[in-house]
Parts: sequence; C-alpha cells; structure tokens
Amino acid sequence: MKIFFKYAVCLVVVAMLSLSGAAVAAEKNLIVGGKNFTEQLLLPELASILLEQEGFDVTLKTGVGSVIARKSLENAQFDLYYEYTGTAYTLYYKQKDTATMTVPEKVYDWVKKADSEKGLVWLDPVRFNNTYTLMMRKAEAEKLGIKSISDLGVYVTKNPDKLIFALDSEFWERPDGFKGVMKTYNFKLPAKQVKKMSVGLTYQALQKGLVNSAMGFATDGRIAAFGFVNLEDDKYFFPVYNPVPVVRKEILDTYPEIKGILKPIADNLTTEEMQQLNKAVDVDHRPVHDVAMDWLKSKNLIK
Repeated sequence: MKIFFKYAVCLVVVAMLSLSGAAVAAEKNLIVGGKNFTEQLLLPELASILLEQEGFDVTLKTGVGSVIARKSLENAQFDLYYEYTGTAYTLYYKQKDTATMTVPEKVYDWVKKADSEKGLVWLDPVRFNNTYTLMMRKAEAEKLGIKSISDLGVYVTKNPDKLIFALDSEFWERPDGFKGVMKTYNFKLPAKQVKKMSVGLTYQALQKGLVNSAMGFATDGRIAAFGFVNLEDDKYFFPVYNPVPVVRKEILDTYPEIKGILKPIADNLTTEEMQQLNKAVDVDHRPVHDVAMDWLKSKNLIK
C-alpha cells in the first residue's frame, strides 16, 4: 500500500510539473505588429515564423500607420515590431540633423539611446535601406530629361500644371515627406496636382499612366518590374531607413532569447532580396506566409 501511495504521489507530482510546464509554455505569447505596406507584412511574418519555431505563440497585428504602430508599442498593445531608424529620428523625435540621419550607424545609435529611456529596446538592424523614393516611368523621365529630384524641381517650377503626383497622406504630412522635399529642392507643387491614395495604389497609378510621378520605397519589387526609375536624391534629403525590431524592455527581460532568434533576419536579408520578396507578393501575388517561408528555407533557418 505504501509503495502504491508513493507511486500515486509521484504521478501527481509529475502531472503537476507537466501542467506547470505547459502553463509556462502557454505564457510565451507575443504580439508582433506591422505597418500597412508589403514589406511590413513580410518582416513580421519572418519574425513570427522564427519565434514560433522556438516555442512562442505569436499573434500578428499588421496594417496600421507609423504613428499607430508606435503608440501600440508604447501602450503594450504590441510587444515588438519593425521600425525604421529614419522614421523614429524624424517623425517621433522631430530631429533634422542631416549629418546624423543620413549615416546608418549614427541614426541607429541615436534612436536606440533615446528609446532606451522609454523602455524600448532596438535590436540588431537589418542592413537594407528602405528609404522613401520618388519614381517616374523610365521612358517619361528620359523624355523629359529628369534624372534627379533637382531636375524634377526645376521642371515643376517651369511647368507647375504638367505633372501629377501620387502620394499617401502620411508622406504628404510628415517632415521627411513631400513638403520637406519641396522645401529642400526649392519648388512648389499646386495642391490640385497631388492625388492622395494608399501606398500600394501609387505604383498602380504610375504604371497605368494616371500620374507622372509617385512616392514609393526603395526596396519595392515593382520598381524594376514596372519599368520605373528612382529619381536621385542628389541633395540627400531622405534619411536612412534601416528596419530594426523594437521590443518592449519588459518583454526582452522576460525572453532575452528573442534577440538571438531574430538576428538571422538582420544578418541575411539584403536589399536585393527584399526587393524580390516584395515583388513575389505585389507582382506575382503569392501569399506573404509562403514567400517568407521560402526565404527562410533558402537560408537554412527552418529546422
């Protein structure tokens, strides 16, 4: 009877330990956020796959603007998301020092230090630079002799009613957006020449000839696929935009392994590869999860 009792007690203890372990595992919940364009769907997807592989239960919440994403992190509605160094520097901290914001290491160190005081930790930066860009159809740009934003400014000044621009509302308003471009390059565009739309639609509008120039992102796969050209930012207006996973400190203190889990994305994802991933989603219309999984497999990051 004593042996049976001891055996029963052991079973109870083992069961309790198992349940305790399950409870701990169940507590490894993370909310990974993302903004409202393709690259910001892919980066959280890559992160979530790697995190889930290491036992985390990840909830993806994507499709929001920059300000909402930032507030969601500060208010603990997101646990982490990929932010761009230039966005934090210019939009959240209202900084304008070109000597800082155009140098990857300088702007990263600046925002990392500033955010540390708010309980937000910047991990390893992904090295590609997804800066803003102004695009034109290559054939039209060549016809008009426009190679740079300076050329564009000169043309607009001489022909204010000729070109129509596709911009999203955020790019129109933010300090590192179009108003800042006009100030730096000394031209003014009549409001009636601006068509505001979501970022994804700017590429379509330009491709269909509904507009003459459009805002976009340097790593977007549609630039090459649609025959666009990026106008040279010859006055170095646009800041560096390296994406970086930003994590709430209390989350990282609880799960310090997050840094190592996400580091392979930073180490392996190049500008050219990001363009191809974006193209696979936007041009080839492949599911985000499949595109992310294929890239991870190509780098032997899936166990």
